[in-house]
Amino acid sequence: MVGACQQRSFDYEVGMFMDPMWARVSSQLIARVSGPMKFRLVLQPAMAAFFAIRAGLADARAGKSPYFWGLVSEPGHRAALIKEGWKSVGRVFILALVLDIVYQIIVLRFVYLGEAIIVAFILAIVPYLILRGLVTRVARMKKNNIHTTDKHPPMRDAA
Repeated sequence: MVGACQQRSFDYEVGMFMDPMWARVSSQLIARVSGPMKFRLVLQPAMAAFFAIRAGLADARAGKSPYFWGLVSEPGHRAALIKEGWKSVGRVFILALVLDIVYQIIVLRFVYLGEAIIVAFILAIVPYLILRGLVTRVARMKKNNIHTTDKHPPMRDAA
């Protein structure tokens, strides 16, 4: 019986610690939108988009499946896909991490590494994952439309 009471007390203490922590994390993440260095909230997703578009076009030319779909559905190639994606967007992620740490030092006077990783993931990895596959699909559709129209040229009037 004593063990059960100690466990319940421990769960209560963890809950008491976790609630304020999530409140702090969420409020500080929201505050980044209006704080200093907000240019990075546009710059870093734009950089990730550039690399995603470039890689997505290369995937379409090579006939590869869309990136995120390949990560999910092809476990044999997952490690190679992750390595290739990291090679493309890794620098943007590191830059996002460093800029968020600088932001935290300026504004919070303390570094919360977990928050910096969350922000870097949202600003660099998420746009890359979404856009690379989307660009691959659009480029492949465009390529297929061009090939189908080439096979059947429009008919001309005999007049």
